[in-house]
Amino acid sequence: MKLGRWQWWILVAVNIFFLVAGQAAAVILGRFYYDQGGNSKWLATLVQTAAFPVLFIPFFLLASAKDSSDSSTAPSIRTLALIYFVLGVLIAGDNMLYSVGLLYLSASTYSLICATQLAFNAVFSYFINSQKFTILILNSVVVLTLSASLIAVNDDSDKPSGVSKWKYFIGFICTIAASAMYSLILSLMQLSFDKFIKKETFSAVLEMQIYTSLVATCVSTVGLFASGEWNTLHGEMEAFGKGSLAYVMTVVWTAISWQVCSVGVVGLIFIVSSLFSNVISTVSLAITPIASVIAFHDKMGGVKVIALLLACWGFASYIYQNYVDDSNARKAQIDVDGSQNDSVC
Repeated sequence: MKLGRWQWWILVAVNIFFLVAGQAAAVILGRFYYDQGGNSKWLATLVQTAAFPVLFIPFFLLASAKDSSDSSTAPSIRTLALIYFVLGVLIAGDNMLYSVGLLYLSASTYSLICATQLAFNAVFSYFINSQKFTILILNSVVVLTLSASLIAVNDDSDKPSGVSKWKYFIGFICTIAASAMYSLILSLMQLSFDKFIKKETFSAVLEMQIYTSLVATCVSTVGLFASGEWNTLHGEMEAFGKGSLAYVMTVVWTAISWQVCSVGVVGLIFIVSSLFSNVISTVSLAITPIASVIAFHDKMGGVKVIALLLACWGFASYIYQNYVDDSNARKAQIDVDGSQNDSVC
């Protein structure tokens, strides 16, 4: 991407905002859906991708921009279709696992288990994306994991009311599996951009999000009807704690929030790396309880304040590492250009 340093950092900041704000809003609305009587796991899965048509608006606006990629290196339609189909199916499965986890686990326990995605991503990034680790990155991973862990151990209850030990165990296993699959998806997306798509435009990011979400939405819709849960949705809406209108608005805004989050996730993969995107996702796990204080008037104890400070520390460490890498890369490029100019003279 032929951007200046500050232009690049502004683009990174915008995508971070999309990810953090979108994920925090989506998790809060998802918990609100379950707390008010919602019980459809397939609907909770479907809303995580169903709002993808709204992305056609920025997609068509950006489509007119000049594509700097070489058309001769563009992947075939068959290759793109296979990439989007495989990633879409994985995303649908991952969303289902997260839905089950959020249903059967308390918010803090859910956050603790989701933080393991950093460990999984470290493994996948090393083997799939050749990601290098430095002291600053290791510090960021450790501190962010500690931040999420503090939030988890601060919870007064281990599981929501009415959840049996067996369902709690199922939620635990599903969330672990979802964290591992999420990390795998991020690494595969980065690999797809690096090895196959090779486009230096944000429209490529939107294409990835639109088509994988289309596949995931189709899979989730089939699951909703095949499971028979669609028959219970009308009764669920009528019995919703805050009323039918609140039920519809909760579902709609949850869907929109997940799309905002997904744009930030894919954007950060494209312009930085899958590990960076995963670190920012983990920062959201520490920020979400702050949003819960505002939305649900939860207590904000000293442990949660310390967890937030740790999250900021880990976030700053990783940002600084990327700043150092960016500076070194630009200096190396300047040296190369200077050597070429000297050879020409």
